[in-house]
Amino acid sequence: MKVIKSEEIVKAVSTMCIKGCIELGDDVINSFKKNRESESSQTARDILDVLIENADIAKDRRIPLCQDTGMAVFFVEIGQEVSIEGDDLVSAINKGVSDGYTRGYLRKSVVSPIDRVNTKDNTPAVIHIDMVKGDGLKIVYAAKGFGSENMSQIAMLKPSDGIDGIKNFILKVVKDAGANPCPPIIVGVGIGGTFEKAAILAKKSLIRKVGEHNKDGFIKDLEDEMLEKVNKLNIGPQGLGGNTTALAVNIETFPTHIAGLPVAVNINCHSSRHEEVVF
Repeated sequence: MKVIKSEEIVKAVSTMCIKGCIELGDDVINSFKKNRESESSQTARDILDVLIENADIAKDRRIPLCQDTGMAVFFVEIGQEVSIEGDDLVSAINKGVSDGYTRGYLRKSVVSPIDRVNTKDNTPAVIHIDMVKGDGLKIVYAAKGFGSENMSQIAMLKPSDGIDGIKNFILKVVKDAGANPCPPIIVGVGIGGTFEKAAILAKKSLIRKVGEHNKDGFIKDLEDEMLEKVNKLNIGPQGLGGNTTALAVNIETFPTHIAGLPVAVNINCHSSRHEEVVF
């Protein structure tokens, strides 16, 4: 049995929150640069240059990439041979979020849903936990801003809608979103399972690195096809036109009921912020 002290988890989560909100991943920055070279619009190229400069300034000055430092979302894989000493896992993660958002001077955006009272430390986090084999612990953090989160949609399609129904729904969501989620966006898609499973799949797909595809060949081809179709919508960077509406379309699937075809689309802004730690 591997023992992990909760204090270690608190420290790691705090560090991830600060770093994740300040340092944009090389995968995203390289995608900006790659798309800039193939972008047909001068305005779009100028905007991509600004996004690259913004990432450089944030990293150099140790300030957030965006004022919306998001709601903290975690995907956790814990081995069945792991024991957490001290606080429980959820409490340790929330303590880390509280420390990171406070110590890093990150905006606290979490409020109670009805009376809108701020919790003042960006907790509680949204935490998804999977039990796996072995004695490892993997924690993935994502800062999810709500300019993009608010543009997400879910549909309970009929099985007869088929693959064309899925494609049309993805395009509809991106069209409806327009400039609101600060494109170029990353489009996360969850297909199958139940109402809530599809949404979690869509969210989880967003933590992939840009350019990392689904391992299933058919789904990979679907990702490529939908990225091409999304980029032909001419929404472009910040909604001002161009052929870089999205950096990636990431799709995850799960078996579903014979009577259903749930499809969720969860959009992420260009500031795709995520970090991970493995114990």
